[in-house]
Amino acid sequence: MIQLELAGENALILYLSAEISAQNLSQLQQLQHQIRSLLDKQLQELLPSYASLLIVLKPQHQGLLAIKTMLEQQLVLCAASTEPLGQLLTLPVYYHNTWDLDHVAHKAGLTTAKVIELHQSVEYRVYAIGFAPGFAYLGELDARLTTARLKSPRAKVPKGAVAIADRQTAVYPAESPGGWNILGLCPTPLFEPEHVGTAKPLMPFAVGDRVRFQSISREEFFALGGQLPQELC
Repeated sequence: MIQLELAGENALILYLSAEISAQNLSQLQQLQHQIRSLLDKQLQELLPSYASLLIVLKPQHQGLLAIKTMLEQQLVLCAASTEPLGQLLTLPVYYHNTWDLDHVAHKAGLTTAKVIELHQSVEYRVYAIGFAPGFAYLGELDARLTTARLKSPRAKVPKGAVAIADRQTAVYPAESPGGWNILGLCPTPLFEPEHVGTAKPLMPFAVGDRVRFQSISREEFFALGGQLPQELC
């Protein structure tokens, strides 16, 4: 069922069920195609998240209530496609126990090698991009690795930190505070503001894409342009 609500003078927000699922993601992508076709030049931007879609209209739209009624009448909630949607991106990871790898392994009753194996075994979906540009919320983590956020977030998480929290994983695109459990480092840039105004993408993924992680050695990490934070140098 589709639920549409007003979200300001020039925006509507569309809701599906509250659960986080690949089915919701697939349906949101299908609805985006329909909305682009229905609104055409009145549409300014679509911002998807886990189970919602923010529809931002240009100021010259024909009327928010009229558009809301039209969408409610014409949008079709299709069955989720069984075909994988979005591109597949493989991200290299230099797994390292300086941070939380040992803690995650101990809590799960596993070896660190098994934690690394399980983290790499899943093809994750990009459910949302937020917190910071290039920070993709990826799910769902193998249930055996479910780990709560840190009770006291770190003041400084290094750029490229690959981390987990609850049943999600992510890569920090830049140095920032953070409370997720760090398993290692990724050398791949995830947000490149210097690409603004060019044909090159700012980020290597979008909502709906798929991500896998692949373990690399310290030498491979450096060869790919990775830089270690001070505590590892």
